[in-house]
Amino acid sequence: MKRTRVDVLDALSCHPPLAPRDHCMRPHPVLYQLNTRVFLTHLSNRLGRKATLADIPESFLNELVDKGVHILWLLSVWTTGPRSEKESRSNPQWMRQFEHTLEDLQPQDIGGSGFAIADYRVSESIGGPKGLEKLRDRLNQLGIRLMLDFVPNHMGLDHPWLNSHPEYLIQATQEQLDEQPQNYFQDEASDKIFAHGRDPYFDGWSDTVQLDYSNSDLCSQMQTTLLTIADQCDAVRCDMAMLLTPRVFERTWGRSMQEFWGPAIRAVKARYSGFEFLAEVYWDMEWELQEEGFDYCYDKRLYDRLKDRDFVGVRNHLKADLAYQSKLARFLENHDEPRAANALDWSLHQPAAIATYLSPGLRFFHHGQWQGNRTKISPHLIRAPDEIVDPSIELFYNKLVALLDDPIFHHGDWELLNIERAWEDNWSSDCLLSWVWHEPQSRRVVVCVVNLAEHEAQGRIHIPEWLGAKSTDPWKNLWSDEPFEMPSDQWNAGWWTLHAQGSQIIVVANAMGRMLEHLSAAPSERV
Repeated sequence: MKRTRVDVLDALSCHPPLAPRDHCMRPHPVLYQLNTRVFLTHLSNRLGRKATLADIPESFLNELVDKGVHILWLLSVWTTGPRSEKESRSNPQWMRQFEHTLEDLQPQDIGGSGFAIADYRVSESIGGPKGLEKLRDRLNQLGIRLMLDFVPNHMGLDHPWLNSHPEYLIQATQEQLDEQPQNYFQDEASDKIFAHGRDPYFDGWSDTVQLDYSNSDLCSQMQTTLLTIADQCDAVRCDMAMLLTPRVFERTWGRSMQEFWGPAIRAVKARYSGFEFLAEVYWDMEWELQEEGFDYCYDKRLYDRLKDRDFVGVRNHLKADLAYQSKLARFLENHDEPRAANALDWSLHQPAAIATYLSPGLRFFHHGQWQGNRTKISPHLIRAPDEIVDPSIELFYNKLVALLDDPIFHHGDWELLNIERAWEDNWSSDCLLSWVWHEPQSRRVVVCVVNLAEHEAQGRIHIPEWLGAKSTDPWKNLWSDEPFEMPSDQWNAGWWTLHAQGSQIIVVANAMGRMLEHLSAAPSERV
């Protein structure tokens, strides 16, 4: 019988099942970001007709269940408008990117940015509100939550507030327009000059208009908008969330604002207690936004340190408080970042993925990542080039998500293990990471070790006393599916001197029966 995610969660708990919206989220969940418009364009070509959300096949949703996905983020479902679309098709810099992505680029391939929103209503071109409602029901029946976009910093050029409520928008002078034409524009209908949405370090997004959070009425309207979005989904990803903190807003626009996120999040959670908030956040402001009430925040710092091969920085990053780490969203790619298959050499890609996804926090995967896609798709495009699946990458991620489906990586206790140099002048231990997941009641343990470098590395891994006592247990390397002989004499002494091969991955478990049986079962048979 086909299992559902709800079945799995209920099997792990004595609590009665809750309504889909309020069903308790599994700790350290798995999120999958789907480029909705690109997916539907591909589906349309396959079906020979226009595809909408209603056409998303059951086989795809079942695959998400089998991959252990708890949250599906549908990118770019809201209504855009012709003015922002025209800007997308006429911006020279953007057009060069689009032509690089699609050699046979056609005007209809450019749908306008999904972040230049004209109306927080599901686009009729993909099935409208009814289509989303039915898809959400299908997802919830499978135990998968639906995440949608909230873009609080700005609106698209087609939003009605340019005409009906210009006071909700940052207005500017002719002098500012003359000095910074990349950041301001004159609205032809009203002759008013408005600011484009932007952050303080880059030019404005020319298909957007900046919202003015110094206006308390605008803050109330955006909280109402957020509540309307929450009526339609189970979680939101909040675009550039740090731009709405008072200190960043004032630094960018020279205007003060009241706190927005705390009251807005509390208002949503008062209506839907199980609702989840994910913040796109940079500039080391993750803790600040967690304190505002966000359930998860982007962990860009870990991603950058892995990509830049700052392995000591990676280890130090993982020494942070576990409560903080558990609320970080960890990824190797998303729609803003380069494809992992391009950005990371295969020798780094594999151990970096283990370090990213077998650590605590939200495990964030991107559309095409599991197949090794290499083309980054702009959120302005609704079509992507056909790509050949990379069998090595696909096999790797099949193994990784199978591991992630085990409850120990969600309900177990996590601990980073200390590593010292194997001998005084051998710095290669800096390239090693080791951590452990364990369930004290069941005595189940999984020890993970990765060598992030492509060369050999040696180090002395500190073995806590409670772990050393398990050295004589039967052990199995879950990654290689082979028995693993622990050096019990070293473990009893409190250290494990490891000589790791380049890019080596070790994921070993003591043979406590249930876990090994779980991992050897077919995905549809796991509980």
